[in-house]
Amino acid sequence: MERRRMDAALLVLFLGHLAAALEVPLDLPQPPTITHQSPKDYIIDPRENIIIHCEAKGKPHPSFSWTRNGTHFDIDEDPNVTMRPHSGTLVVDISRAKAEQYECVYQCTARNKHGTAVSNNIVVKQSRSPLWSKEKIKPIVVQEGVSLVLPCRPPAGLPPPIIFWMDNNFQRLPQSSRVAQSLNGDLYFSNVLRDDSRNDYICYARFPYTQTIQQKQPITVKVLNMDAINDTMAAFYNDTDLFSEEPADERKPSFLIPSGPSSSKTVLRGQVLEMECIAEGLPTPEVSWTKVSGDLPAKRTSFLHYQRTLRIVNVSESDAGDYRCTARNQLGSVHHTIHVMVKAAPYWISGAPRNLVLAPGESSVLTCRASGTPKPSITWAMNGIPIENSPKDLSRKVEDDTIIFTDVQPGSSAVYQCNVSNDYGYLLSNAFVNVLSEPPRVLTQSNKVYQVIKNHRALIDCASFGSPIPKITWFKDSRSSTLDGDPYILHDNGTLEIHIAQAHNSGRYTCVARNSIGIYENHVSLEVKEPTRILKQPEYKVVQRGKSVVFECKVKHDPSLIPTMTWLKDDGELPADERLIVDSDSLTITDVTENDAGVYTCIMNTTLDHDSASAELTVVEATPTPAVVYERPDPPTDLELTDQKKRSVQLTWTPGDEHNSPIQKFLIQYEDLLHHRGHWHNLTEVPGTKTTAHLKLSPYAHYTFRVLALNAVDFSRPSLSSRVYKTEPAAPDENPTGVQGFGTEHDNLVISWKPLSGLQSNGPGLHYKVMWRQKAVDSDWTTVTVANNSKFVVSGVPTFVPYELKVQAVNDYGAGPEPAIAHGYSGEDLPVAAPENVQAIVMNSALAEVHWDPVPFKLIRGHLKGFKVYYWRERSLHKHNPHHVEKQILTFSGNHTRGMLPGLHPFSLYSFNVRVYNGKGEGPPSPTRQFETPEGVPGTPTSLIVTNPNLDSLTLEWSPPHVRNGRITGYTLKYQQVNNSNELGPMEELALPANETSVTLPNLKYSTRYKFYLNAKTVRGAGPAISGEGVTIMDEALISQLDVDVGTAPSVSPFGNVSSLVGEDGALISWEYRGPEKNVYVEYKNKNSEAEEEWQKELVNGSQNFMLKGLKGGLSYRVRVVAKGHHDQPPLLSEEVLVTVPAVASRQVDIATQGWFIGLMCAIALLILILLIICFIQRNKGGKYPVKEKEDAHTDPEFQPMKEDDCTFGEYSDNEDHKPLKGSRTPSNGTVKRDDSDDSLVDYGEGGDGQFNEDGSFIGQYSGKSASRDTAEGHESSEAPSPINAMNSLNSFV
Repeated sequence: MERRRMDAALLVLFLGHLAAALEVPLDLPQPPTITHQSPKDYIIDPRENIIIHCEAKGKPHPSFSWTRNGTHFDIDEDPNVTMRPHSGTLVVDISRAKAEQYECVYQCTARNKHGTAVSNNIVVKQSRSPLWSKEKIKPIVVQEGVSLVLPCRPPAGLPPPIIFWMDNNFQRLPQSSRVAQSLNGDLYFSNVLRDDSRNDYICYARFPYTQTIQQKQPITVKVLNMDAINDTMAAFYNDTDLFSEEPADERKPSFLIPSGPSSSKTVLRGQVLEMECIAEGLPTPEVSWTKVSGDLPAKRTSFLHYQRTLRIVNVSESDAGDYRCTARNQLGSVHHTIHVMVKAAPYWISGAPRNLVLAPGESSVLTCRASGTPKPSITWAMNGIPIENSPKDLSRKVEDDTIIFTDVQPGSSAVYQCNVSNDYGYLLSNAFVNVLSEPPRVLTQSNKVYQVIKNHRALIDCASFGSPIPKITWFKDSRSSTLDGDPYILHDNGTLEIHIAQAHNSGRYTCVARNSIGIYENHVSLEVKEPTRILKQPEYKVVQRGKSVVFECKVKHDPSLIPTMTWLKDDGELPADERLIVDSDSLTITDVTENDAGVYTCIMNTTLDHDSASAELTVVEATPTPAVVYERPDPPTDLELTDQKKRSVQLTWTPGDEHNSPIQKFLIQYEDLLHHRGHWHNLTEVPGTKTTAHLKLSPYAHYTFRVLALNAVDFSRPSLSSRVYKTEPAAPDENPTGVQGFGTEHDNLVISWKPLSGLQSNGPGLHYKVMWRQKAVDSDWTTVTVANNSKFVVSGVPTFVPYELKVQAVNDYGAGPEPAIAHGYSGEDLPVAAPENVQAIVMNSALAEVHWDPVPFKLIRGHLKGFKVYYWRERSLHKHNPHHVEKQILTFSGNHTRGMLPGLHPFSLYSFNVRVYNGKGEGPPSPTRQFETPEGVPGTPTSLIVTNPNLDSLTLEWSPPHVRNGRITGYTLKYQQVNNSNELGPMEELALPANETSVTLPNLKYSTRYKFYLNAKTVRGAGPAISGEGVTIMDEALISQLDVDVGTAPSVSPFGNVSSLVGEDGALISWEYRGPEKNVYVEYKNKNSEAEEEWQKELVNGSQNFMLKGLKGGLSYRVRVVAKGHHDQPPLLSEEVLVTVPAVASRQVDIATQGWFIGLMCAIALLILILLIICFIQRNKGGKYPVKEKEDAHTDPEFQPMKEDDCTFGEYSDNEDHKPLKGSRTPSNGTVKRDDSDDSLVDYGEGGDGQFNEDGSFIGQYSGKSASRDTAEGHESSEAPSPINAMNSLNSFV
């Protein structure tokens, strides 16, 4: 019960002082009130002075102080900070300091003897627009139909930048339901089309405070279908990213963002809620939104970016809940649920606390009612001090959000601060309690006249002030009675309302304000006016094209009000067309066209009301008329000059014949016989309905005029010239423009300007008064007179000093107006100082950042253009590399203190220095500094050679990378089988030490092609791989044994369409082959021979035709094609064909049957055999054989025969996978072995023949090792030598 009585008392007190929340006249004592302050989060432009606002009023006028970061800020101690007079506003001059020093939290205090008011905490932060980080963006190749995301990732600015995508021509990239920009700036493609291919996808970031726009490096996107991807894979393999290798089929939607089935989002009350769902799929999905727990707020909801974004403005607590976005196409749909939580920073429920003005002995309440989520806490302060620490006052009682004042006394005036805060913000409000005893006064202007339209509401003000609060009463005219009943309504603030004003309500009204101390009267008047009405409205019109039409709009209005007529077309302004003529009560349109059709509205406005009416115009085709010949008009005639004045004249003329086309306008031209004889210039234009023009002229000119008429065809010929009109000379009206000062030498100042033309001179004797003085120095102007020139050189001036300049035009009749001051600098000289504190920070193996201190402005001696960094590579850190002294220069324009050095060589020693440069040139270099780049990944091994192919092993030899980029820590060898259809088998991997340059791979499958990948490694990782191929061979002796041992098991022949063609060169055998075996032979024997062992063989070498030569004429041969596989498989035979060689009649003696020929052939064969044996012995001893360069391709990449000229097997290419193999030299045993003592590279170089190149790779001749060392390696067979193996060794040289 007691609590209820207290609430009732508070309500009475509150309602009793509602009207107290009004302005206290400034001539009365009152505590301070802050009237203007900077926002809580104050973002400043770092290029401009910082202005932190704090304005307050009070009586006496308050004094101001500041805190910075919670402590007193002594402004007098900081030379860069000043406080404006009679104000608390701070001005920070950043020309002598950096804006970063003043990024703090500020609070202003305004105090006088009646109280203290405080501002919000003003957090000052400077806007930032950082540069985009440099990056190399590889072209993106994607398959048509797949989804794609182009990242933007702009630099974080303050405030965040505005993102948009444009092309090289600064045109916005089109967006659709398929392509859209996300809220974070990335560009999303639900599926890509061929038309999306372009090389200029550019993301731009606009920073609003600094008004700067920065762009990301352009992104290249190439969209290919599957066939095009297969055709162009090799071209893009090394420098592009391939996003997909599989065909893109139609697919149901899936979300690119957000991820997962659900997510959550928190938003503050009153802010904007934006949620987005971007889906991919083929066909392009459509996105829709629903609210699971209710309906979307229709008036506050909008859908952006083709339904991808749901936007709700002015969020309230009712917007919390689950929202579902659905993406759907013909193949299905997908959903995502977003749980939205709404929080709230503190907000006022019934407004901020209001000032109280109380008379001594009165009572009232001060209420600070606010809400928020979570519920905010409320604290009170008095005069900036927590209320619990303030002096005790028996008339004051604090209860939560309310302070109760009872029986206040003089001296209780104070400013109370209410602070409401939670996790999301705070509210700080000042409200004063001012204890005054003041008679009433009326603040409304005396004798003010109120005007109102009849039948409208009338409001008559009586704003008053007094303490206690005055009571207001109203009287009219004779003051016979108070106005407090119908039709009058008296408001709490003293305003008198007449709900429906009539003519008899006009008159003189008196407002009386009284309280216990005194009384005050104020008189005002009310005038009730007649309304504005349109009596004759415009009517609907149908008119033929080319005709005229008139819309009438007659209006009645109160005669004491000034009317204004306005016409609109289709609710917009009338077109700026001379055919539309507006009169006081009508609109006329001449020569009507189709574009004139529409709705025309006339609006009559007065100062109090308006009225409007509309009508529609329909334009129809004109009735056909006979053809009319249109020609350009005849020239005007009878030019006459009248109303002649010093600087003007009136020209009249008579128009010529229009030739069926109305004259649209007249062009007046003039000739100045004094300055530009023979040149006509355009002066002005007038409408075709006028024949008079008032011409403004310049002094000191001899004018003649002519007129040209223009109709729809063309201009007429010029009229005859008027008589000459001479204007009198006068002083110049203007001064030269383009005044600037600069230096051509270090000790001069060149002052230049754009001279006046003869017509601008206004009189004879034109010359220029040139004035200059040094800026910022209290000196007088130096003046010279210059004629017939547009520049003047001042010599002997200090180097690069600012000057103020003026150039004034003067003629014989006086000087021109006072010239504006221009600014310039004397000549520049080379800088005399170098940047100091130069240092380098190594970012990675290819990038370093150089820092330096700026050079003092006086030592630059000119306009700072920038800095140049000279840097050069001294040497690689590899011990065998030579010096590199080629210098490179990077220029950084502007006032920078750091710069990036890109494209550095890893594992190298660099030297650099920095120089400042101005418009004259470079200054001295800074002391040379050095830095080392860390190791990088190595380059590709120089070569990879496959040697010594055997039945089950291959030997690989390689050279270290030419570009090592560090110390080689080892090699990685990967290899896999390749079958006949070029399909790859499982990958095997082998790690090799850094000092190895060859390896023998045992236990391989016979007659099988292998693909190899070899790369080198440093501590930073593996470099790119070199690839090659090799084929193991089949044992010839084993094949012969198979011919005897293998039975004739039936098998399906892989051969087909075997045919023969006999010609002069022999018999061409052709066939089709579909088998896997690589060893294919053509066998033949005499038709009459029955012995199986008499079949003669010719190796085919992988082709499907073969020319049999040496067949004897007159005989028939049985021919077949044979494919031989593993020794446990029978040979596969084709069907036999019979080849008959026709007989050739000849009387010549067969030389092959002659004894001398047979003896000669035997001797040659014996000699060749001896040479082969010597070669074989020499190979086994070991010797130096140079590494051959890469040669042209063999004819068959599948099978590499031994080369007949040097007894070697083919070398394998490190180029593309299917390029032909290439020849090389190898030792006779097919390997390059080393014993345990082979730790030095000298063994490979044989003394001085070897050398190291720049990156440490070895260049020289490799030498084979003795075969006796092979057993130590563990790679040779442990079986005893067999005749078959011996024959194989010999066969490699035959």
